[in-house]
Amino acid sequence: MAGKGANNTVDYAVVGLGHIAQVAILPAFENATESRLTALVSGSVEKRRVLGERHGVELAVDYDAYDELLSGGAVDAVYLALPNHLHMDFAVRAVEAGVHVLCEKPLAVTEEECRRMIDAAAMSDVRLMTAYRLHFDEGNMAVADAVTEGRIGDPRFFDARFSQDVAPGNIRLLPTTQGGGPVYDMGIYCINAARYVFRSEPIRVCAAASSASDDRFEHCDEMVSVIMHFPKERLATFTCSFGADGQSNYRVVGTEGWIGMDPAFGYATNLEYTVHAGDEAWTHRLPQRDQFAPELTHFSRCVLRGQRPEPDGEEGLADVRIIRAVHESTLSGRAVELRPVEPGSRPGPELAQREPGFPEPEEVHAAGPERG
Repeated sequence: MAGKGANNTVDYAVVGLGHIAQVAILPAFENATESRLTALVSGSVEKRRVLGERHGVELAVDYDAYDELLSGGAVDAVYLALPNHLHMDFAVRAVEAGVHVLCEKPLAVTEEECRRMIDAAAMSDVRLMTAYRLHFDEGNMAVADAVTEGRIGDPRFFDARFSQDVAPGNIRLLPTTQGGGPVYDMGIYCINAARYVFRSEPIRVCAAASSASDDRFEHCDEMVSVIMHFPKERLATFTCSFGADGQSNYRVVGTEGWIGMDPAFGYATNLEYTVHAGDEAWTHRLPQRDQFAPELTHFSRCVLRGQRPEPDGEEGLADVRIIRAVHESTLSGRAVELRPVEPGSRPGPELAQREPGFPEPEEVHAAGPERG
């Protein structure tokens, strides 16, 4: 049955009902096509009850019943919104049961975990997709397309900042070995953006980490700054932080102008980009969009048509290998060389969709990451 939902609709279970699931993923099913929310998986009885009633989902189980859910034929796909260190285990269990997997970023904590997920999906002939919502955002894809078309001449450097002041005890503050810290959570957006703007892969990274005297950062870094060296002598730099004022922006500077997005990476706000090309200059402000429904729609269509999704597991692996090199560089104090790789595809404006945004719903035993 997997992949052939009733009436050409893919039936999903959302696994993990934390902040991102409640405020973005679950509501997105209202805008997604060929996608139906069929089951919820959570360790919280209250979350299962309240969210099940809110979204009209009768099938809600705890984690102990996950394998039974996978084998029972009620779902074709899972959307994994779990802590990073659980991605690989829950994904492999799903694909081995013949169930397709849409997994929040990062795909996993290590390259080895990513590869196991990719290989397991291939062996079971099911789809695996990394949930990079900005691959479906018209603003970010318009910037990437403008750079590719040469609107700013030869792109020379990319610079980004992404930060927030994370609340004590938040899941993002787990040890780095479990996928905690600012690079796995926020820096990954900067890495991915540099890759789709330059349409290539970095060959060397150098990074430094620093932390204030704060109990929040006992097990992970507070902030990390990174330099990535790309082919054609291009550089990308970024700083990500869990202990600073909220920033979300990047700029690409070329030989004949520049393009910047500010804000760039959010999902519950308006995004805006500015172009300075020769004597021309303009700013385009986009209304808030639902960036999660397009993910679901794209993945469901790939499942129903037996097509490879973009972004796939290899795209997720590409970023995780860079993250691992970043952390290696922060520990060694030296630059880390990266072996050449080339993912199978790059995101572009053809993926962008324009689903309307929505106000964030009241959360059930969950909260956003920032101190408030």
